[in-house]
Amino acid sequence: MQMDRQSYKRVLMGPGPSDVDPRVLEALARPTMGHLDPAFLGILNDIRSLLQYTFKTQNQMTLAMSGTGSAGMETCVVNLIEPGDPMLVCINGVFGKRMADVAGRAGADVSTLEVAWGSVFEAEAIDLVLKRKPAKVVGIVHAETSTGARQPIEEISRVVHDNGALLLVDTVTSLGGIQVEVDGWKIDACYSGTQKCLSCPPGLAPVTFSEAALQALEKRKTKVQSWYLDLTMIRQYWGSERLYHHTAPINMNYALLEALRIVKEEGLEKRWARHWANHRMLRRGLAAIGIEYVAQAGYELPMLNAVSVPEGVDDAKVRKQLLEEFGIEIGAGLGSFKGRVWRIGLMGAASTESNVMLFLAALEKCLSDQGHKFPRGASIAAAAEADTQ
Repeated sequence: MQMDRQSYKRVLMGPGPSDVDPRVLEALARPTMGHLDPAFLGILNDIRSLLQYTFKTQNQMTLAMSGTGSAGMETCVVNLIEPGDPMLVCINGVFGKRMADVAGRAGADVSTLEVAWGSVFEAEAIDLVLKRKPAKVVGIVHAETSTGARQPIEEISRVVHDNGALLLVDTVTSLGGIQVEVDGWKIDACYSGTQKCLSCPPGLAPVTFSEAALQALEKRKTKVQSWYLDLTMIRQYWGSERLYHHTAPINMNYALLEALRIVKEEGLEKRWARHWANHRMLRRGLAAIGIEYVAQAGYELPMLNAVSVPEGVDDAKVRKQLLEEFGIEIGAGLGSFKGRVWRIGLMGAASTESNVMLFLAALEKCLSDQGHKFPRGASIAAAAEADTQ
């Protein structure tokens, strides 16, 4: 008898969504209440407090937008940008390109700074661009999901603010997985998604705005382009007024609250350390069978491991076999990396030693079935070596 497709159990080791803790799934199933119910409004307060903890910020304008991470991107852009405002977007992968597209649709006068996919930006290069053409907002991706590159933010933040601009940062893949310091890095607008390292189903987009960003919002001469994402109205729902704006996804907020409680229980520093430890284990295993990372050396993400497909190996066949034989999902390459790169996720609840070992054993089987030559069992042996870092 054929199994119902919806009941398949997957090990989600792609670029997202990630595995979801049973506690979060149970929270989704709780009875739905009204979005103006005092009990639900209390839940929103708890979510704000835990998001402040996770973003490492005291920003009062910290909330979960109704929509996926891309809604978070649009929220940050459309609330800060008015038609004609100059915005610089740094592009080193798919999601930098998406931010530039969103900014253009919002009417921004968009400039871009591009580096090769997998590379990161130097603060000096951004400084030179801003001195030639000042910007109101500078947008950059902290964890580029399409390339596995981790962008240092602190020095870039200094340069951006020295040039009188606001800093907008995409932390969709990084929040809850590696260090994110909204206040410490002086980030003005920051957004994320629930389905990556927070290990919650997709559907909400955490955002946070600094006082400087709120001042820019309050000084607008035109209405925010998007009614649905207009924070001048939404903040009245999340604030003390509790004015109706739209019907919040009640059960998704239950799930996010439980996911954030799990983050707090583990502790951010321990959670970050877990992601790095499992990344190093995976990296040792892959190196032992000749598989290399594509991001700039020293700037690889621990939760999104972008690696080269070995010469002569059929990318799609390996991914299909992993899914059908082992129930493991990994991601294909995007854009110029299509057919050349695998994206292996170790996000949130999926970042475990057992998942690393399961994946390496399954990958060796897939490579062997294609006749690829490598030292059999080497990845498992290397991964099992003691982590001395």
